Amino acid sequence: MTLDYLIIGAGPAGLQLAALLEADGRRDYLVLEAADRPGAFFTRYPRHRQLISINKIWTGSEDPEFNLRADWNSLLSDDPELLFKHYSRRYFPAADDFVRYLADFAARTGARVRYDTRVTRVARDGDGFTVAAGGQTFAARRVVVATGVSQLYVPPIEGVELAERYDTVSVDPEDFTNQRVLIIGKGNSGFETADALVATAAVIHVAGPDSIRLAWQTHYVGHLRAVNNNFLDTYQLKSQNAVLDGTIERIERRDGGGYRIDFRYARTVEKLRQLEYDRVILATGFRFDASIFDASARPRLVINDRFPEQTAAYESVNVPGLYFAGTLTQQRDFRKATSGFIHGFRYGVRALHRILGARHHDTPWPAAPVEATPDAIADAIIARINRTSALWQQFAVLGDVVTVDGDTASYLTEVPVAYLRDGGLGTVPLALVTTLEYGPDHDTVDPFDIRVPRIAENDASAAHDASYLHPIVRVYRGGEVVAEHHLAENLENHWDLPAVHQQPLALFLKGVLADAG
Repeated sequence: MTLDYLIIGAGPAGLQLAALLEADGRRDYLVLEAADRPGAFFTRYPRHRQLISINKIWTGSEDPEFNLRADWNSLLSDDPELLFKHYSRRYFPAADDFVRYLADFAARTGARVRYDTRVTRVARDGDGFTVAAGGQTFAARRVVVATGVSQLYVPPIEGVELAERYDTVSVDPEDFTNQRVLIIGKGNSGFETADALVATAAVIHVAGPDSIRLAWQTHYVGHLRAVNNNFLDTYQLKSQNAVLDGTIERIERRDGGGYRIDFRYARTVEKLRQLEYDRVILATGFRFDASIFDASARPRLVINDRFPEQTAAYESVNVPGLYFAGTLTQQRDFRKATSGFIHGFRYGVRALHRILGARHHDTPWPAAPVEATPDAIADAIIARINRTSALWQQFAVLGDVVTVDGDTASYLTEVPVAYLRDGGLGTVPLALVTTLEYGPDHDTVDPFDIRVPRIAENDASAAHDASYLHPIVRVYRGGEVVAEHHLAENLENHWDLPAVHQQPLALFLKGVLADAG
């Protein structure tokens, strides 16, 4: 039997796609999972067992779509019992609660998962694939890889094999009592580890070649989160800890125990320095494991070979029929948007599901008719802005699209903007694309510095420079942007756009429709 889809990995992305296929009534897919349960990654990570994905239960709203803006853990389902708030009340929940949630999600949605079935080889076979797993061989027309970034990224440092690894190092702070500890890596895993050792280690240094990026400034939730940055206080308030900016060039054993580090500072002209520690921990992030692919099916890798390169349809750029779902899709918006995280990629998986339906099952992108008048289109756009979670979470990546062809208009939700630009929706004479976006250079503005002026809300003439999250409507003809309209409103200050925005937007659309004839 040849399956339509073979999904590798029963983490949140694989389960999300399986649930969508089940809801379609499709039975020609299978999920292969190496572990004996879904979400096995979260049984190990994060090592200190607290998630940094928020679980805000009380929003003041009864709208389930709106509430997903503050629920970063739930997968998409029509079952209200499959909301994560029923599994944890904590704002930063425990990883074990999420593991329990994924097990229930898999069971209640009827996801077709075969556990204890590790994939060892993926190869091209004519127009499809053969997949070796668990002592069997499976045939599939298409393969969707939802394995996440499962391997620790090891940077090219001489002697790096001497370091302890984030994925195996002890998480008992008492094991580090009165020791000098170097942590390599300035991301959340590095600072999560450092925060855990503050009370017991004598000295903690967190080192890396790049500047620390704070999530509250960049709006990228993968940058350092406040929940992990207590260590910065201990550095700036002189508590024998430090952040070292520079490059580690060599790690070697020291006579008598411990390690000697060759370190080159980034901010001085100082020569190479040698620093000494009792422990060295590698916390440099994760990468995609491409070892299961033979030469015929090996996807091209990018970003230091950490991610597979993908088209706007989440398909390998060099292996047709090989798709990706989940955190692997962050290659498309690396360190800019939220495709690397559940609250972002759950919508990316739904977009992939729709892309697969359109490409392979003659299922057009879901669309609702809307009256082809400026007022009706403006009302529809504003109504969606007021409640959408997908555009809120996947800012600048997903957009709502109103297609206009003569007297006919249709409203399509949550379309990847790059997919539209690449012609994924076919020939569209006129497309009105709504996205939510931060303004240019928003990640360079200190949001707490009151000396930095901000664009006034409702100042439409200056809205294109606003650093806050606000709606933009762009007009596409032939895949090119020919006009745009900014709604000058800080969406983080309002649940609903004030009525003052309807008339300017309708006036803009009136001119667009008139030009279209």
